[in-house]
Amino acid sequence: MKKLVFLIILLISATSYGQEMGTGFTLLETGKYSEAQVFFKNILEKYPTNRTARLCYGRALGLNGLTVAAKELFTALKADYPTDFEVSLNVAESLLWNNDYEDARTLYVDLVKKDSTSFPATLGYANTLSNLQEYDNALLYVGKALDILPGNANAMVSKKYMRLGKASQVLAFQDYTTAIALLEQNLQDFPNDADTNKSLANVYVTRKDFEKANLIYSNLKNKVTGLVGQSLVAHLMRKDKKALELAATATDLVQNDSIQTMDSQERYIQALIWNGKYQQARTSIDSLTDRLGSNNRIVALSASLSMYTGQINKGIEYYQTILLTDSTSFNGNLGIANAYRGQGNLAKAYEFAQKTLHYYPEQKDAKSLMAAIDNSLSPSVNTTAAYTRDNGDNEAYGSSINATIPFSDRFTASLNYSYRTTENMTLGNMANNTNIYVGAKYRIKNNTWIENNIGFTKANADTNSYTDINGSIFLKTRPFALQNLEIGYSRELQNFNAALIDEKIFLNNYILNYNMGTTFNLGWYTGLIHTQQTDGNSRNLLFTSLYYTFTNSPALKGGINYQYLSYAEQIPTQYFSPSRYQAIEAFLDLNGTSGKWNYNANLASGYQLVEKDDPTTLLRAEGRMTYSFSSRLQLGAYGKYSNIASATAAGFEFTEIGVSLRLHIGKGKLFSF
Repeated sequence: MKKLVFLIILLISATSYGQEMGTGFTLLETGKYSEAQVFFKNILEKYPTNRTARLCYGRALGLNGLTVAAKELFTALKADYPTDFEVSLNVAESLLWNNDYEDARTLYVDLVKKDSTSFPATLGYANTLSNLQEYDNALLYVGKALDILPGNANAMVSKKYMRLGKASQVLAFQDYTTAIALLEQNLQDFPNDADTNKSLANVYVTRKDFEKANLIYSNLKNKVTGLVGQSLVAHLMRKDKKALELAATATDLVQNDSIQTMDSQERYIQALIWNGKYQQARTSIDSLTDRLGSNNRIVALSASLSMYTGQINKGIEYYQTILLTDSTSFNGNLGIANAYRGQGNLAKAYEFAQKTLHYYPEQKDAKSLMAAIDNSLSPSVNTTAAYTRDNGDNEAYGSSINATIPFSDRFTASLNYSYRTTENMTLGNMANNTNIYVGAKYRIKNNTWIENNIGFTKANADTNSYTDINGSIFLKTRPFALQNLEIGYSRELQNFNAALIDEKIFLNNYILNYNMGTTFNLGWYTGLIHTQQTDGNSRNLLFTSLYYTFTNSPALKGGINYQYLSYAEQIPTQYFSPSRYQAIEAFLDLNGTSGKWNYNANLASGYQLVEKDDPTTLLRAEGRMTYSFSSRLQLGAYGKYSNIASATAAGFEFTEIGVSLRLHIGKGKLFSF
């Protein structure tokens, strides 16, 4: 009878215990991990050695974010059950939770060998390979997992993200065909999947197929995400006003969603910056910080605003703040690389571009930045040839070659040779002069440079032949944001025509140039030159220009130029030397690129006044086209016309045409950072 009672009590206890555990299983299955954690902890207080309870408690810990504790628990459990397959599976999963992917790989390889039909082992191994970015093998094993359990939702989702990862990986190598094929396969399994559509749009953006990208963004179910994407596409298509309209619409659609608030506000602020609305952008950044608190994306917006407004040092500080909290940040690393380049610190720029590639292999923008720096620091040769003619019947032919050799990012040496021959076709007088210079350019700090060259001029004219020293020295710097200052001295031969070369007049120029930009597209340039001539005369020249930038791409600016010139002595029989000369003109300047072509055009027209004479019209025009065969070879041609009073006389007309060639020698810079 006692034995019967004991068996009944044991059966009732086991049933009660099973029912009790069942409650915990339900909590785990329904995602109530905190409650499951408490539940199984209580169970273990009653049954501390129960294998199932320990497994479930470990899973509750891990799924509740306490991954280290879960790993420790499963490791201890494995010590108690070294051959238990289910325990080993949980150990492997805990390794995944803790990003211990190599250790997880080792364990999953063993598990798959032991049981190739195990779905959790095969899927776990596939996910491990995916986390190691070995997407081809990951897709192979997720396929095997789906052979074991066809249509399993978890495996299908894993397969989706593996394709997304593989597409991103091949996109870095500009393999657009493979990336598109992978993403289209995803859309077959998950029609209209938002993640896949966004990735596909990104592929088209990277491929510069903006129409297809725009179509995908316009069809996204999430209208905010679609408008944010369309805004970017509009910017890339150089339609910044449209980009701002789309971003503003996106912000209006957001309702109590912090993620979408961040996404839409981020694009809206970027669009404000693209449109030069810097004060509004600053206000919006402050407002967004108040709403969401500071984060790296908001700091990146402040950094971008600083860069656009020329406050490069401040931009560097913002990017440093980002990297302090996330050393792998793409925006932080590439952003600070570009900032250092803008500051003139190419060694630092190169260092952070390399770091970007370390964290994001084959990243296109980082590689382009490094290539641009390499190209700018490689030895180069520039050659020009020109023909000049004026209405005084003077003709001239000139050519030059200039070689530069950067020995470091701070020091560049140069050698220049030029030859010019001129003849007056009416009088028959001829002259030529040869210049040879050696030069050096040294970066003192950031964008502060000292440049100098020294050499000699050899001239031959009808009655006078001579050799003399020429040269220059300049200090160039950016004292404040958007401002450039240049102070220097140059010595040059007055070689406009044969008669002037025969006179052997050298000009000792003392030069001050200052350009002040603003964040509202207005700029002011001023140049001052005081010249002491070797014939005893002296000259003062003031040139000032107030201009406005209408568009940035292509760059179109226009404004008013004013020039004042005066000589201490008037020697009209030798050269144009008025006691007072003034010119005022309106001008337009266009500069842009189209494919491999670069172009520049300048047109200015106004009036010039010599002494007290009546004003005469003034016209200047210049155009230049350059074709880039590669980043290392460019060929250009130019032409210009002017009737501004010259070194010879008022009423003068001058025309010049020429060609130029720029060649970078070797495969890159001669030194390492």
